[in-house]
Order: sequence, then structure tokens, then C-alpha cells
Amino acid sequence: MTTLKETLHADLTTAIKARDQLRSATLRLTLAAIGYEETAGKTARTLSDDDVVKIITREVKKRREAAEAFEKAGRAESAEHERAEAEVLTAYLPAQLSDEELQSLVTAAVTETGASGMAGMGAVMKAVQPKVAGRAEGARVAAEVRRQLAG
Repeated sequence: MTTLKETLHADLTTAIKARDQLRSATLRLTLAAIGYEETAGKTARTLSDDDVVKIITREVKKRREAAEAFEKAGRAESAEHERAEAEVLTAYLPAQLSDEELQSLVTAAVTETGASGMAGMGAVMKAVQPKVAGRAEGARVAAEVRRQLAG
């Protein structure tokens, strides 16, 4: 079975051969981020697929934030480019949770932790995060937790 990093390398090779500049540039930057993460710290290590998913999620988030900033600055072309890069990377992420699935996971975590009120938000987030793992953005999860605890 191939790892996600190997898949990214294979897709980069395919994109280069096809002269797909957007895809190849995006994958190069992502592989560079993965390489940096592997060598950061005192000893080099090999990242698991879960770690690679976290890096890709972080890269997608960066692209979306950059697109918003470009949009506010009136640079629509640059914003569109950032969105296109985010789309390329999103294909490598696990399927995102629907609102109903997220709602039920958060409800289960609230019940499990016995949290009530905003003071219990940290405990609920800690319980929900491993179950969500790359299938929903943190801001989306936090918003749902807030909604249920305030509710």
C-alpha cells in the first residue's frame, strides 16, 4: 500500500509530464512543507499519513486565508489562483463531515464529557478533535461546540 506522501510524489511526476503548472507548483510546495516537517527538530523522522493530512489541511487553510486577503485587496486574479491551489490539495484530504455528522459527533462529546456552558468548551473540543481528525476544519468544529453549549 502506498503512503500519501508517495501518492503526492507520483502525482507531481504526472503533473510535470503533463505540463500542469498549477498542480506541479502546488504539489512541490506541499512536498517541501512535508520535507521541512520531517527534518524539523533534533532528529529526522518519517511522517505518518495522519501527519501528512494535517500538513495538507494546514496548507489548504493558508490558501483560503490568502484568497480572502487578496479578495479584500481587490486582487481577484490572485485570489482565484489561491482557490485553485486549495482545490488541488483538497482532493488529497479525507471526505469532509456533513453538518449532521459533525452535529452528532459534538452531541456525543458533550454527553460524554458532561459539559454544560461555555466553561466546558475545552473538554468537549479535546474529546471531539480525535474523532474529527482532518474531516472538518477546527473553526467549524468550534462553532458547532459553541452553538450546542450555548444552546
